[in-house]
Amino acid sequence: MKWLFFPALIILALVSLPTLKGGKLFAAPILVTPQEAKTLIREKKVFLLDVHTPEQTHIPGTDAFIPYDQIAANLDKLPPDKLTPILVYCRTGSMSKMASGELAKLGYQMVYDLAGGINAYREVATNVEITPDSRDLGQVVYGDVAKTSFTITNFTPSPLKITRVSTSCGCTKAKVDQTELKAYESTLLDVTFDPAVHKDDTDIGELTRTIFIETDNLNFPKVSSEIKAVVTKKQAP
Repeated sequence: MKWLFFPALIILALVSLPTLKGGKLFAAPILVTPQEAKTLIREKKVFLLDVHTPEQTHIPGTDAFIPYDQIAANLDKLPPDKLTPILVYCRTGSMSKMASGELAKLGYQMVYDLAGGINAYREVATNVEITPDSRDLGQVVYGDVAKTSFTITNFTPSPLKITRVSTSCGCTKAKVDQTELKAYESTLLDVTFDPAVHKDDTDIGELTRTIFIETDNLNFPKVSSEIKAVVTKKQAP
């Protein structure tokens, strides 16, 4: 019986070994299904990279966009840690295959390639989402106005209307560039934070403020994101 299993163990070991290319060892990219990719993205266990050209509406939460044939020229956009898991996608899977191979040659040890690209991913994932979930404005001096932005993506096959934009406090204002989005279209959400708007000390210290987006999609009637800041008074001269 031992001899019957021995060849299978050899085959498994060979498949698991890194690939030799140009005298260097690199781990081959792993092809993942859209459902597997959805789990990785939802659990935020990967650096999400879109490599399709021309640039398309990204999967919500995408960390970077680099054209598939310009990976080596954009190392500054990639994680410095070569052990960081990277999920690569394009529109159908052909460009991501080439980009994934290039990432592996560059030494990244955990590269995932989305089979079928974003077109296949749309079949298993629909969402209306604000990205990122939160932005940290850092230290904001009382009297100054901080500005930031988010992206709202209609990652559904139907048009979307943004019916209301609101915030949890008068110190925070939010405005969208577009109130009507086509299927798989994105728009910017611009946010300003003015801790002195109340003319008192209610907005001093560590603060969190929430932005709410209401839509006409019954499956996603309200989505939200937040800003964080540490508000301090100006130092006396």
